[in-house]
Amino acid sequence: MSLIASTPEPPYYAVIFTSTLSKQQENYEKTAKRMVELAQQQPGFLGIESAREAVGITVSYWQDLASIKQWKANTEHLSAQKTGRQLWYQSFSVRIAKVERDYRLD
Repeated sequence: MSLIASTPEPPYYAVIFTSTLSKQQENYEKTAKRMVELAQQQPGFLGIESAREAVGITVSYWQDLASIKQWKANTEHLSAQKTGRQLWYQSFSVRIAKVERDYRLD
């Protein structure tokens, strides 16, 4: 499996989640893995890329804004978001962008 998501021809959307972690990390890795598995099952999901050092960046790709809205409202995802705000994240930001151009070197 490639570390770089294989996305379709634009346009599509990217949700960019950038975060710094708190010291409380109980169940974080397990939940993060589950969220990826769950996102992959959602209508409109196109792919995901993630990296973590001092700052973590996860970019998920979606067919349209309606798909992103449905993912944000997923019950299990809402529970993980709440725990993230309360325990796991020192800070985070979410940015949603429309991808209009995409090129690559394979």
